[in-house]
Amino acid sequence: MKLYHKIVIGLALGLGAGLVFGENATVLKPIGDIFIRCLKLIVMPLILATLINGVASAGDIRKVGRVGMKTLIYFMVTTAIAVGLGLLVANVMHPGLGLTLGKVEAVTRHEPVTVAQMLVNMVPTNPIDALAEGRALQVIVFALLFGAALSLTGEKGEPIRRFFESLAEVMLKLTDIVINMAPVGVFALIAWTAGKYGADILLPMLKVILAVAITSALHILFSYSAIVALVARISPLDFMKKALEPALVAISTCSSAAAFPFSMRAQRQLGVPEKISGFTLPLALTINMDGTALYQAVGAIFVADAFGMHLSLMQQATVVLTAVLASVGTAGIPGSGLVMLTLVLESVGLPLEGIAIMAGIDRVLDMFRTVTNVVGDNTSGVVVAALEGELDREMCRTPLDQLEDAEPATANA
Repeated sequence: MKLYHKIVIGLALGLGAGLVFGENATVLKPIGDIFIRCLKLIVMPLILATLINGVASAGDIRKVGRVGMKTLIYFMVTTAIAVGLGLLVANVMHPGLGLTLGKVEAVTRHEPVTVAQMLVNMVPTNPIDALAEGRALQVIVFALLFGAALSLTGEKGEPIRRFFESLAEVMLKLTDIVINMAPVGVFALIAWTAGKYGADILLPMLKVILAVAITSALHILFSYSAIVALVARISPLDFMKKALEPALVAISTCSSAAAFPFSMRAQRQLGVPEKISGFTLPLALTINMDGTALYQAVGAIFVADAFGMHLSLMQQATVVLTAVLASVGTAGIPGSGLVMLTLVLESVGLPLEGIAIMAGIDRVLDMFRTVTNVVGDNTSGVVVAALEGELDREMCRTPLDQLEDAEPATANA
């Protein structure tokens, strides 16, 4: 039985166990927590090693810059599409209409982060501290600079380059060990989520949950499929089959960082060279937040409807711009989108009390936005590799059953 089959079974069994045993399913949470810790254990070293190795092995720094520019443009375009879809679905469904708000709790006001401050925060003062604290964007900046310097050093830097190449291989092997724990970890996490929240919190807020779910589905099934088919010229079905593992992990963990090792595996199966995926995936982890952006768009319309307010076309355009900018630098951890929603609501004058309403179902919404983020992460490597003329389409078309044995041999493709 393939791993993604086991993950699906774990997901279904966990959902059933949570609904049957209710709060008692909380006893399973430590198992899920251990799985999350194991995933987080490998994420920062994996990002550091693969990104340094990807930049250093590229050889030509101009090529790195070209790949980076294509990646950033792709992220900005897909994020704008995601926000537009979110506004479209929310304007059709009006998820906040008819909602009885009741008493809302006070919400801590977050000062909006300026673009200048965001750029300053990207640069670490201590790379070791950034690694220890799990600040992915700072680790990425350091890895990019270190990799570029290593590439320019030439022969004298070759031993260090080989070290990071070996480290990347070791981390990928450790990744394979950890991801085999996925079915059990997914079972425990979903059982806990379903047991804790159940139908009591889902039913009153079903409309906004549906709005986010529908928008995510539209973006994945139509936007990403069209881009993969037209730009990368591969079958969307082949892509979706191999992106299924990281997508399932994203649903259960609500963490792009936790799904990162699975995305690395999926990129190899999709025929993306490691020198491309080692660059695009770490960047995608902190910049490509389509799911978070569309959630913010739906959330803004929801809060406006719930408080009897109307957003003009100009205000909705502001939501698009703010959501795209706010998604840049959002950490790939559970609940981060809720904090970023503050900036979007403030940009159009909506009451921050609406965040307290969204917080009640944030864990459920986080499932949809995280799976969108992760599928988008995987499209980025495929698209950029295709634009660079380095995508192995034959491997992408190869069924998973036949690819399993070939994986170790293609790890350095």
